[in-house]
Amino acid sequence: MAETPSIMLKLGTAMPEFELQDFDGKVHRSREYDQKPVLVIFMCNHCPFVKHIADVLATRAREFEQEGVAVVGINSNDAVSQPADSPEKMKEFAAERGISFPYLYDEDQLVARSFNAACTPDIFLFDREHRLVYRGQFDDSRPSNGKPVTGDDLARAVDALVSGKPVPQEQKASLGCNIKWKAGNAPAYFTMG
Repeated sequence: MAETPSIMLKLGTAMPEFELQDFDGKVHRSREYDQKPVLVIFMCNHCPFVKHIADVLATRAREFEQEGVAVVGINSNDAVSQPADSPEKMKEFAAERGISFPYLYDEDQLVARSFNAACTPDIFLFDREHRLVYRGQFDDSRPSNGKPVTGDDLARAVDALVSGKPVPQEQKASLGCNIKWKAGNAPAYFTMG
């Protein structure tokens, strides 16, 4: 299983704007979350790293939403080369895993490029002013290491943010499958993992 790390964008970076449809065709815009912390997770349906955390992610996301954090999942994989990541399959995956947050499809991959997203899962937490305060792993668990999935790394960052405390600056890169770019669409920062 190839592993690709996240880029670890500079903290304080402004959240890129986006306007994407969910698997039912409803449009979601980043400006809907003005003055609200936002958690953006680049994910997909077939990645073993995403499948590994999906159930706990769904539970944690509901907790984060109750704390006032908007949660958005974005699938940027090429559904032509990866039919398991089509919008129809996204709907099935969300239902199977109990995912209640908006799960959006980035067909032209421009949103992934604007975030410098590299892998699935790739996690970005922004404060109320939409400045990046966390980019890193969900937790230390991986499909092959036997550690329990907890979401503790991300939860610590969310807890600090919502309680007005500084988010810990020491953050570990997320690790997962590379985003499946369309032919000729891979950004300069992308390297095969």
